[in-house]
Amino acid sequence: NAGLLELSLGKFRNVLLNQTNPVEAVIRNIGSNVTVIIFQVHAQQSDVVISFDKNPSANSSGTGVDKGLVSILRPQQSICTWYLRSLDASQVLSTAISIPYMEKDPIPGGCNLEFDLEVDPNIYLDYTLVDIHIKFAPANLGYTRGANPPSCDSGTGQNSRWRLRYDVYQYYLPENDLSEMVLMSHIRKMSEVQSIRANGIKILTLTTDDKTNVYFSSLPGQGVIYNVIVWDPLWNTSAAYVPVHTYACSFADLVDNCSSLSKLSTKVFFTTFAVLGLFTCFFGHRFWKTDLFFMGFIFAGFFFFAFITRATGLGYDVRLILTAVAGIIGGLFLVASWWRFGSVLLCMFIIGLVLGFLFSSTVFFTPLGDYRVFRDDVVFWVTFSSVALMIPVLFVGCPRILNILASGVVGSYAVILAIACYVYTSLAYITLNLLRRVLNDYFSRAYTNVPFQTNDFIILSVWIMLALSGVTVQLRRERSEVPFPPHPYLTWKRERERRSTNVLDPSHHIPPLRERIQNKLLHIKEFFQKEPPAGERTPLLL
Repeated sequence: NAGLLELSLGKFRNVLLNQTNPVEAVIRNIGSNVTVIIFQVHAQQSDVVISFDKNPSANSSGTGVDKGLVSILRPQQSICTWYLRSLDASQVLSTAISIPYMEKDPIPGGCNLEFDLEVDPNIYLDYTLVDIHIKFAPANLGYTRGANPPSCDSGTGQNSRWRLRYDVYQYYLPENDLSEMVLMSHIRKMSEVQSIRANGIKILTLTTDDKTNVYFSSLPGQGVIYNVIVWDPLWNTSAAYVPVHTYACSFADLVDNCSSLSKLSTKVFFTTFAVLGLFTCFFGHRFWKTDLFFMGFIFAGFFFFAFITRATGLGYDVRLILTAVAGIIGGLFLVASWWRFGSVLLCMFIIGLVLGFLFSSTVFFTPLGDYRVFRDDVVFWVTFSSVALMIPVLFVGCPRILNILASGVVGSYAVILAIACYVYTSLAYITLNLLRRVLNDYFSRAYTNVPFQTNDFIILSVWIMLALSGVTVQLRRERSEVPFPPHPYLTWKRERERRSTNVLDPSHHIPPLRERIQNKLLHIKEFFQKEPPAGERTPLLL
């Protein structure tokens, strides 16, 4: 026998569902001014079935973690009934609510032509590691009980559904919290119109001319809730669709699930990278060759990873190893270029470019990056490159200041990337969103808004503190030193010429390298020879 769940309009009820015993949800004493009721149920990770009948069919039921049904009330109707059950054999915690609407309120999904339900108030969501896609059916105008619904295709004037507007809202769950009860408590804030407007972040507004689908940047491990409010500007009335949530990851996977997203190879790579970055942050200018290696590693590694990802189908771990090798080669090449040619301007251009890329990525990490004009790839990359090139151009007259700033800021950000491998932080997406845009042709359509919560403020403070400390220490230590070390190749060449011409210089009489090596080997050989026995070493003279 079905269990009974008595509901009140606008009130949430938590309910345990199972596969064998469906729950009958009932609302009684519905007022005559109510024309539509949207009944919805939410679970964290297990699919539930919601239907009008005990035996659900495709056009009278919905299955998923966030599902709802629209009940169009008949004249004199005062009772509504729905049936709930889970698809899992074990019990599933869910929360249910029924929301009433009046005759002038628009009806979410009332002009559905794509999905199974005749009136479908649901938001359909799918995700990848790169983006999240939501889509929903267009709404229809409200009408009184017993009347025929307005035609969805009768015209495009102000007396048709074409006057409706759709506001898309986003709400982030607390960071690093995957518990069921947290989801249940927060999804209530995104179910009704007033609470959605009070708590959600409005991302954009769609008109009826726009496609009813939106893309967002994916944040694996971070819970997020989406909902849409349809607004009728003529009557100034609104209605909300059924909210939908995602963590952009799987709870069921044994490896790389929502609780352990970072691979071991990623942790090893960025932890090692952070150690080098922390050293560069405080000692980069003093240890000039190490600084050059660090910047060359970043420059070569970034572009090589982007190239092999787009050009090959290699696995992630293989690509990461090859990127590390390419980064080491790039770093050594920049050091060798400095040793041979001694061009400070060339090295500082690379270093300034790395700092410029980080600065430009930070600019587009702000809400500025979601402006519609930057959906165009040409506009985005021209603007991004211009901002990035601005850094080396501005500091062309003071290369030492540029190098100290770059080593302090970039080196400290390497520490932030390592922290992101162990604790979620939105600051990692400063550079990750840039990499996604490079690797994916359609990432430009995604909104890249991210949460900024207590955890992010703490890690941002750590970044600022490290960067300021590193820059200050280097400026104080290097103020009385020469701006850059002398050209190593020319210095070596001058020393060689001086030794070959100045006979009074003791170094002039230093034996050749081959003879010095032979002498060293002879000393080592003598060290391992046994001592001769004590006594006479020459025969006695008679």
